[in-house]
Amino acid sequence: MATVAGIRFKKAGKVYYFDPTGVWPNPGDPVIVETIRGVEMGETVTGAREVKDETLIAPLKKIIRLATPEDVKRAEECAAKERDAIEICARKIEAHKLEMKLVDAEYTFDGGKLIFYFTANGRVDFRDLVKDLASVFKMRIELRQIGVRDEAKMLGGLGACGRPICCGAFLNDFQPVSIRMAKDQSLSLNPTKISGQCGRLMCCLKYEQENYETILKKLPRVGREIMTPDGLGVVTEIGVIREKVKVRLHEPDDTYDVREYDLDAVCRPGETLPERPAEAQESDEDDELLHFFDEEAKPQTPPRRPERRRPPRPAEKPAEGKAEAAEPQKRRYPRPKGKKQTTEQYFNRENEARQKDADAAQKDKAPKDNAPKADAPKDNAPKDSAPKADAPAPRQDGAQE
Repeated sequence: MATVAGIRFKKAGKVYYFDPTGVWPNPGDPVIVETIRGVEMGETVTGAREVKDETLIAPLKKIIRLATPEDVKRAEECAAKERDAIEICARKIEAHKLEMKLVDAEYTFDGGKLIFYFTANGRVDFRDLVKDLASVFKMRIELRQIGVRDEAKMLGGLGACGRPICCGAFLNDFQPVSIRMAKDQSLSLNPTKISGQCGRLMCCLKYEQENYETILKKLPRVGREIMTPDGLGVVTEIGVIREKVKVRLHEPDDTYDVREYDLDAVCRPGETLPERPAEAQESDEDDELLHFFDEEAKPQTPPRRPERRRPPRPAEKPAEGKAEAAEPQKRRYPRPKGKKQTTEQYFNRENEARQKDADAAQKDKAPKDNAPKADAPKDNAPKDSAPKADAPAPRQDGAQE
């Protein structure tokens, strides 16, 4: 075990460990330390504490002393000169026609080196630029290429949530983020919604990933069959945060219903459904008691008699000699099956079917009305319909034959 103190050189920058022997600074105190780049001034983040030797990088450098007001003033003067250095370097880059974007500049505390940070799509030959800058500033010049995430960290800004971006506010290191995290969290895969200012996936996708992975191991996958208190069903949707699942159930009337269940109320097919815990039953009883006392406090009102639906009575036979008027029955329109159609199409089909039935009934009735009539009997035939034979005239003298 080694005693160390955490020192940070930039806002939201990485914390480095130094040996606090002989100084023992408190969190927030400015200190002067020795680094690879030379003497630097930093801010104490964590006081003296013990850490394992495996986490340290040897050799461990010491804290020289606490910073004085003169040291703080000197650091402010260096920060003021950095703005002028950025403007000069930007003009030189434009003069040399280099494809690079200048991000920031930094003076070392002792004033012996000037570091420029830039971004570029590929490698850039800036040897002539370094010579030109060295002739202007009369000191050592270093150009350091950084990535888009480091650029966003230096420039800062606001994220999609409306708060300062995480990398510029408190993140010390960049954690790897993948598109799989967005899928596990059921987020939109639109790049504009899950990308930060740097154009990469947002760092906040990493914050809850461990919790999502733990819950997803217990939840069934979408499309799997599970057993519910209402029978066997298929999972259609899962809610990771609430630990609930939506299940599609097949009803006896050949319809489907989607219901939501808690994770503890379902199981795999073939397993026994978990019993309801006793604590939940006790909580329900407490709720009933509270509800009972609340009802007593309210003014008493006469209970309303619930409506009862009586079963239909069998049709009675009409009495003899009394004609009972039949009530017109309402026509029910069943739900059409098969090809989908609009209401207008459905009624058109119904009207066509009725017209066909009416035409068929008229055709069946037509032969009876238009059939030729049978020949009338001879007694009823008209008198002048057929001539009669000539009868012998009676004799006038009354003689007998």
